[in-house]
Amino acid sequence: MKLSDGLDGDKLRVICGPTAAGKSAIAMMLAERFDAMILSADSRQVYRRFDIGTAKPSLAERARVLHRGIDLAEPEERYSAALWTELARGALAEARRSGRTPVVVGGTGFYIRALTFPLFKAEPLDPERRSALARLMGEWETSELRRWCAEIDSRVAQHGRTQLLRALETALLTGVRISTMRDLAPRKKAIPATYLVIDPAEGLPERIAQRIHGMLDSGWLEEVRKLDARVAEDAVAWNATGYAVMREHTRSKLSREEAIARVIVQTRQYAKRQRTWFRHQLPEAHVTTLDPRSKNAGAEAIAWWKAAA
Repeated sequence: MKLSDGLDGDKLRVICGPTAAGKSAIAMMLAERFDAMILSADSRQVYRRFDIGTAKPSLAERARVLHRGIDLAEPEERYSAALWTELARGALAEARRSGRTPVVVGGTGFYIRALTFPLFKAEPLDPERRSALARLMGEWETSELRRWCAEIDSRVAQHGRTQLLRALETALLTGVRISTMRDLAPRKKAIPATYLVIDPAEGLPERIAQRIHGMLDSGWLEEVRKLDARVAEDAVAWNATGYAVMREHTRSKLSREEAIARVIVQTRQYAKRQRTWFRHQLPEAHVTTLDPRSKNAGAEAIAWWKAAA
């Protein structure tokens, strides 16, 4: 491992898993114990001012532990895994210079894979044809995008909305699947990593419901009202799970009970996709699974951390 990777011989530590599983609590405990930098791998937390509904670390938590990967873009900007990876590599180097150990924490599997198994550099698409296609597909629900992607390029159909759009654009405008392009393209050297997958198994649905109610108690609806007054209706940041639904509630188009029920369903569906991704995309030999409800969870997490050295 090169010094420029910021690891000094260790494997890159990655804490991942479905939303509401308890990743942040485990990561904070480890980061404080081992003087680490937390690098957020969450495609929703890159957008400024979308805070409560994306479960960003609080200002107090950021004062206790250095965080990177948060508040990188305006809500209207289209942020990509490639941009995040560039930021991430800089953060790894920063951690090394400051004497800290970096730990990647998040649920966006595509970001994690882009860092540990670097992306190829895609050829630019014709801007006029891409804009026309974007106008058409921009009106589709994510489920519809995923259905089409499953037919056209099934290997990437489990990704998020931005990646689904890119895969469909690439296949339709070039005639070549983006997964095929990745297979054939040269890329930077992979970064060896060890993964701690946080998953409370059958307890996750209850944790999701508790988190959503907690977000509401913390002022999520007021945050949504302020965002609705300042942020364009079609801004990409509104795609973060739950935000568009809560916006409908604040506009008096949904009752509070209907909005909560929809967000719970959306979040559970998102968590299911995350679980599927982590189960099939991570190298099994380098994965440790941890139930955060276990009485030995802390000790097991510490043992995993030390084993990476």
